[in-house]
Amino acid sequence: MTDSWATFGADLHLETTGAVGLRAGLMDALREAVRTGRLAPGTRLPSSRGLAADLGIARNTVADAYAELVAEGWLTARQGSGTRVARRAEPRRSATRAIRTRAVPSRPAHNLLAGSPDLSTFPRADWLKASRRALTAAPNDAFGYGDPRGRIELRTVLADYLARARGVYADPERIMICAGFVQALKLMGPVLRRRRVREVAVESYGLDVHWDLLRDAGLRLPRLPVDGLGARTGELAGLRGAGAVLMTPAHQFPTGVPLHPDRRAAAVDWARGTGGLVLEDDYDGEFRYDRQAVGALQGLDPERVVYLGTTSKSLAPGLRLGWMVLPEALVGEVAEAKGLSDWSSSALDQLTLAEFIASGAYDRHVRAMRLRYRHRRDQLVAALAERAPGVRVSGMVAGLHAVLELPAGSEASVLRAAAWQGLALEGMSRFRHPDAAPDRDALVIGYGTPTDSAWAGALDALCRVLP
Repeated sequence: MTDSWATFGADLHLETTGAVGLRAGLMDALREAVRTGRLAPGTRLPSSRGLAADLGIARNTVADAYAELVAEGWLTARQGSGTRVARRAEPRRSATRAIRTRAVPSRPAHNLLAGSPDLSTFPRADWLKASRRALTAAPNDAFGYGDPRGRIELRTVLADYLARARGVYADPERIMICAGFVQALKLMGPVLRRRRVREVAVESYGLDVHWDLLRDAGLRLPRLPVDGLGARTGELAGLRGAGAVLMTPAHQFPTGVPLHPDRRAAAVDWARGTGGLVLEDDYDGEFRYDRQAVGALQGLDPERVVYLGTTSKSLAPGLRLGWMVLPEALVGEVAEAKGLSDWSSSALDQLTLAEFIASGAYDRHVRAMRLRYRHRRDQLVAALAERAPGVRVSGMVAGLHAVLELPAGSEASVLRAAAWQGLALEGMSRFRHPDAAPDRDALVIGYGTPTDSAWAGALDALCRVLP
């Protein structure tokens, strides 16, 4: 039997018929990754312990494979430097082929894109226990069409959790379960249009996929500038046509700054004075490192703020579970819109999450991941201080990414160098509003994405491309 494993950016097809077959399969996969350029010369490979843990095989199997590939000349191993792809192992290409073939592999060797957690840390055993308990206790009506707002069990547990962890006023009757943040925006767009909202202000840095969803609903998106204190909410009053604003107050994406208290108050005052709405994307709100996490903006005025949260960073985006905490006046309209679109999210997944939170497993997992990501962040800072001391790091008080400030005009060249190294990352310009003038060159580094075995290699590749 052959299994396909994806680890440190390479797909490994391993024969699972015994230790000998596994070792041979791993060696073949590594040779092929080097031949095709998916593992560039000089790339640092995971430790034998880390790779074995990722693949679920014996450490000796990985160590033996590494030793044989070192003997063959594919890899090199030096004390203190780890195991790396040998420089002489770079594949030979004819002059014609070199011109016609992209030097960058289609699948990156290292992934430092922001927006994803370390998927290898998903708490499978605890989730399976919660799923079994939830399925055993599930009432018969859980297998029916259900309430478009979601299962009452999850909405009740979420109300308690959000009040305790994020300072959200979250009555279960105001909570709407949805398939993540994207579906929440898809639901809110038409609702805002029916309320005669024609413009939704958005931060001058953010995700174009979110902006596109609002544009698809027929909404215009004036730009709200962002600086070192977050969105400049005092300028909302000057956006005469805006009836709502989409914001990331806890940890602005991608600049990484929390919204200043005065600006939080200004946003709520604007909404109260104009009858507008604040759409609060609580991005990375659970991962604050320097002190206790700042409470959600929604707590300042639950009737003027729509709170949006998901499990995409705390657990995994593949769960497709999120929630909206709505002002009372919006509950019926949004429930009707959801009923017309897909009716309801998976009841069994909702019941599992409810049990996972109620049992305390969710809190334990978030605490463990907070420590893990903080350690990653500290390793990133230490590596940059040693190998790229001229690069300033910002946006690290919370979340799963950091911003690396670059010399003016260098962002494009650094990204090209990263592509040659098989390193997937993005620059700040990728997230700039089309109406905003370029004002900084920087990289947005997602340090939560790599597995433990891939982290050292990704960090090494990053330092090689920095000015």
